[in-house]
Amino acid sequence: MKIYIRHMVCNRCVFAVRAELNKLGFYPVSVALGTVELAENLGKDDLFKINTRLQLNGFELLDAEKSKLLEQIKQLIIQQIHYPEENPKTSFSNLLTEKLNEDFAVLSDLFSELECITIEQYVILQRLEKVKELLIYNELSLSQIADLMNYSSVTHLSSQFKKITGLSLNTFKTLKEKGISVEKK
Repeated sequence: MKIYIRHMVCNRCVFAVRAELNKLGFYPVSVALGTVELAENLGKDDLFKINTRLQLNGFELLDAEKSKLLEQIKQLIIQQIHYPEENPKTSFSNLLTEKLNEDFAVLSDLFSELECITIEQYVILQRLEKVKELLIYNELSLSQIADLMNYSSVTHLSSQFKKITGLSLNTFKTLKEKGISVEKK
């Protein structure tokens, strides 16, 4: 059985959740950020005990339906951004509303609640990851990348890239060509 846990943000959280589950007599198959895989299925009483114990440590069990919907939102966004040639151009709000049969405001609130960022911020981060990939491949011009990623101009792409990564597009490309890690801390 897979359970989803809110507020797990680091390796210490993984360790703390595993320790709390062990104290309750549950021995997970795996514990990762946000998820725990158990060999056995749990009843409502067990889930209540686990949630009560986790809340004492600042964690909280998530509803499986909410977690599933969150993953669907992420997957639709990733597909739209990373495989634009396979997907018709449409706004993310229309895409999510149409594919998930849910009001965008509901989806947006859920996403913000569970991820602590907005859907728009997530879209920007995913677009910039794709831009990084395209820069590394060095097959397209900046204009082509901006167009492919639905930026209004290279200037808009450049300013958003610099704001998020702290690097200009050319600096990023040069550093990657030299094999230097450029992940923002």
